[in-house]
Amino acid sequence: MKVTQRNLVVGLRRALFGGCVVLGAGGTAWAQSTPQGEQDATNLDAIVVTAQSRQQELQDVPIALQVVDQQLLDDVAADNLGDIDAFVPGLVVDAAQPTQPSFRLRGVETSDFGIGTDPAVGVFVDGVYGGRGGGVLLPFVDVERIEVLKGPQGTLFGRNTAAGAISLVTRRPQNETEARLRLRLGNYGKQYADAMWNLPTGDNSALRFNALFNHSDGWFQDGATGKDLGGENVWATRAAWQVGLGENTTALVSWDHESLDQNGRVTTGIVPLPAYPQRPPVPVDPDDYLDPRDIPTYSDATNAEWRTFDGVTLIVDHALTWGHLTSTTSWRQYDALNQTEEDGTNRADLYIDSVNTESNETFYQEFKFAGSNARLDWVAGASFFKEDADQTSEVNTNTAAVDNIVRNLGIAPTPDGSLFGFTSFLAQSAGIPVSLVGDRWNERFTNTLSTTAYAAFGDVIWRATDKLNLTFGLRYTRDEKDFTWLNTPRNAPELEAKLDLLESLGFFDALAQMGIPITRELLTFDMAFIDPPAMVNKGVLVRDKRSWSDFSPRFVVDYHFNDKAMVFGSLAKGYKAGGFNALQIGPAFENEDVWNAEVGIKQSFGRFSYNASLFHYRYDNRQSIRLIDPDPNNPVDIPRFVFDTGDLEATGIDFDMRWKVTDAFTLDAQAEWIDSKYKDYVTPEGVDLDGEPTGEPRFTASVGAAYKMSLGDSGDLRLSARHAYRGRTRCNAGSDLQGDCGVNALLDIGEPRERTDVRVGWTSPQGTWSWAVYGNNIFDNQYVKGLNTYGRGPLGVVGATISEPRTYGMEVAVKF
Repeated sequence: MKVTQRNLVVGLRRALFGGCVVLGAGGTAWAQSTPQGEQDATNLDAIVVTAQSRQQELQDVPIALQVVDQQLLDDVAADNLGDIDAFVPGLVVDAAQPTQPSFRLRGVETSDFGIGTDPAVGVFVDGVYGGRGGGVLLPFVDVERIEVLKGPQGTLFGRNTAAGAISLVTRRPQNETEARLRLRLGNYGKQYADAMWNLPTGDNSALRFNALFNHSDGWFQDGATGKDLGGENVWATRAAWQVGLGENTTALVSWDHESLDQNGRVTTGIVPLPAYPQRPPVPVDPDDYLDPRDIPTYSDATNAEWRTFDGVTLIVDHALTWGHLTSTTSWRQYDALNQTEEDGTNRADLYIDSVNTESNETFYQEFKFAGSNARLDWVAGASFFKEDADQTSEVNTNTAAVDNIVRNLGIAPTPDGSLFGFTSFLAQSAGIPVSLVGDRWNERFTNTLSTTAYAAFGDVIWRATDKLNLTFGLRYTRDEKDFTWLNTPRNAPELEAKLDLLESLGFFDALAQMGIPITRELLTFDMAFIDPPAMVNKGVLVRDKRSWSDFSPRFVVDYHFNDKAMVFGSLAKGYKAGGFNALQIGPAFENEDVWNAEVGIKQSFGRFSYNASLFHYRYDNRQSIRLIDPDPNNPVDIPRFVFDTGDLEATGIDFDMRWKVTDAFTLDAQAEWIDSKYKDYVTPEGVDLDGEPTGEPRFTASVGAAYKMSLGDSGDLRLSARHAYRGRTRCNAGSDLQGDCGVNALLDIGEPRERTDVRVGWTSPQGTWSWAVYGNNIFDNQYVKGLNTYGRGPLGVVGATISEPRTYGMEVAVKF
C-alpha cells in the first residue's frame, strides 16, 4: 500500500491509541499527562476520549460529543454534575435533591423517581453504569474529564442511554509521589476541602487516595425562626491501587465512599394565606401567586436528606498478541432518604410532606475484547448486570390538615364540614377529654425490584480506504425484572388508640342511637393512594415479572479530507428498558425506542477547531410518571401519579468550537438549537398535544474565555469568564397542569436563564502554590425552577423552587 501522509497519521494514531481500551497502551503502561512545556504552542492541545470504547482523539470521533475537562471544573468551582450543565448546551441536570436528581439531554428525560423506571440518560464512571438517579449524582472526586455523548448510545453503552450518556473518567495512580491539598471558603458558610496523595508502592504499582469535605449553610432562612434551610453537608473518599501483574497484565482496584447528611430541598409557599384558622381558597387562582424570590420562606418540616454510598471496581487489562482483553467488575450499594415539605408553610393545619427511602445494590461484570490491524479496528464483549432495590414512598400529614382536605372536598356529613374536629367536639361535650385533631397521619407505598440484564455487543471500524471509514455496531440486551407493590392502609397509631378508647366507651353506639352519622369506619380511610387498583389491593402484596429484549445497531460513515477535516453520517438506535409504575399497582410499560440520524463535520486549523452536527430523532413509547388530578374539571380532587405514554420527535443542530487566539488567550463556544415536538400524544388529563412543543427551549449556548499572564519569576496569573444562556421554555396546552411553565402578573416560569462565572487565579513558578478568587452567577440572576402542586387541589397551597443566587469565594491550594 502506498505510504501517504494520511497513512502515516492513521498508523501513528492507531499505534498510540488504537489498542488501548481502558488502562493505556500495553499491559503495564501508566497513564501520563504531557508536560505543559512539550505542547506545540501554535496548536490546540489534542483531546483524547474513550467515547467509542477506544482511545481516540476527539476530532476523529464521529459522535456529537462535548468534553468537560478539569480546567472548566475549576473555573466554575463545580462540586457535581449539577454545576456544569449550564455550560453543556442540551444538558439539564436537576441537582436540587442529590438523592433524586433528573437528567435531560436533547429534550429527553425520565420524569420519575420510582425504582420501577430507568433513566433515559446513562451515567458511567470509568465505564461502569451508575444505575438509577439515587446513586449517580455523587461529588466529583479526582475526576479527570467528563464526556457528554449526545444522542442514543445503545450500541456502545447499552440500556438506558436513549437520550445519551455521561461518562466520567477518573485519574489513575501514577508512578511518582505526588500530593495536593485545596481549601475553598465562600459565602453562605461554604467550606470545601479536598486532598490527594499518590504514592508508588513498588516498581509496577501505585496507590492514589482522595478525601473531600463540602459544607454550606444554604441561602434560605426560615422567615419565622431564622433557621438555615437547605445547604450541603457531604464527605467522600476514594482509594485506587494500580499494579502490573507481569509484562502483559495491569489491574486497577478502586473504592469509593460517600456520606451525605443535610437539609432537604426548600419549598417556598406562593399562595397568600389568610389568618389562621381560615383556609386558603380552593381552587387556587394562579393570578394570586406570589414571587418566591421576594417573600420569606416558612417551614415546619425536618426536610432531611441523607445517603451512604460504597462502590468497589476491579479492572483487569491483559495484552494479547492480537489485542486486549479487559475485565470490569463492579459492586455498588447505597441507602438514601429524602424528605421534602410540599406545602411551603409553617401551618400545621396545611402540613403535607413526602418521603422517599431507597436501598439499592448492583453488581456489574463486563468482558471486552479489542484489536486492530491494517484495515479493521474492533471491539466486542458481553456483560451482566444485577440490581436489587427496595423503596418506600410516603405521604405524611396530620388530622388537622386531613380535616381541611375533607372540608375542601365537601364530603363530611357534619355541620362544619370536618370529621375529626367535629367528632372531638362531640366527645368533649360528652365529658370524654379526647381530641382527634393534630394526630400524625402516614400513607405509604413499598416496592421491591430485582433486575437482571444480559448483553452482547460488537463494534467494527473498517478503514475502507485511506480516507473512508465504515462503522457497524450491534448490541443485544435482555432485561428481566421482578417487581412488587404493597400499599398498606393509613398508619396513624395515636389516632387509632383514641378511636379504640371511644369505641370501648360506647361512643359510636351512642352517636348511632342519636342519628348522628359518624362511625368508626367513617373515620378510617386513606387520602393519598386512593385510585381503584390501590383501594382493591390495600395490604395485599402484588407481584409482576416481565422480560424485554432489544437489538441496538449503529451505522456510521466518516470521510477524512485530510488529517484536519472530517465529515460523517450516522444512524443509531437507543433504548430504555421497560418497567413499572411504582405508585400505581399494575401498569407495566415496554421498552422505549429512539432512532437518531445525524450528519456532521469536524475540522481544525492549528489554533482553531470546530464541530457541527445536524440531527433528527424519533422517540417512541416515551414513558413517564405524571402527577394529575383524577378529574380535570374538579380541581379539588386528590392528586395521584399515573402512567403516561407518548411519542416525540426533534430536529436540531449542535455546534462547538475552540480557538487559541494567542499563546495566552483562548476562546471556546458551544450551542444547540432544537425543535422538539410531541407526536400522537394525549395527556392523562385529556389534552391533545400532537404537534405541540415538548417544552425544550429552541436555543441554548455557552461561551468561555481565558487569559494567562506570565509574571516571570512570580508565577502566572490566569483570568477566566464563562457565560451560559438557556432560552425560553416552549409552553404547550398542558404545561400549566404540571407547574413547570406558565405566566401570571409576577411569575414567568420558563423564562430565559443566564449565568456568568468568573475566576482569577495565581500559580507559583513551580506550581507548588496557587490561590484564586471566584464568583458564580455574578449578576445574581435567580429563576423560578418549577411549582410543587401536590397540595394545590386538596389544601389550596402551592410551593415553588428557585435557582441559586450569586455565590463567591476564594481557594488556596498546595502541591508537593
